[in-house]
Amino acid sequence: MRLLLTSDTHLPRRARALPPQLLDAVASADVVVHAGDWVDTATLDLLETRARRLIGVHGNNDGPELRARLPEVAYAELAGLRLGVVHETGPAQGRERRCAERFPGLDVLVFGHSHIPWDTTAGEGLRLLNPGSPTDRRRQPYCTYMTAEIADGRLTDVRLHRLPRRE
Repeated sequence: MRLLLTSDTHLPRRARALPPQLLDAVASADVVVHAGDWVDTATLDLLETRARRLIGVHGNNDGPELRARLPEVAYAELAGLRLGVVHETGPAQGRERRCAERFPGLDVLVFGHSHIPWDTTAGEGLRLLNPGSPTDRRRQPYCTYMTAEIADGRLTDVRLHRLPRRE
């Protein structure tokens, strides 16, 4: 099973549209995961129509319309993998411990908010992934998203994809 992980799209404030490379990756993904801060409902509508399956949450910049359509936390079992999605996890310091305590029983937690790519594993085995942002790199050298595979209930082949700089 192929996953596409994204977050913090912030459309149309940070970009006019999702990058073409990201939309191409949506077409080849079995599941698209968005960890919040969509900002506009048009992006949610677009991904709902293009993704085979979409798992998303709202973020701190998402207004009432998005909050009415998306949960704060989402859970799914995907090919034997227990996945959670949330926008904010707090400061980087102590993140693994906090998330392992807040989300016991998960194998993977996808989060956003910081726009900083993250891939660590808590001592209890919880994998924490932040795909960064495909539209707002902030202090990062590139805008990014992630892809991953699930095989035999395990996450494999996690890749961070750098997007070309916009003109």
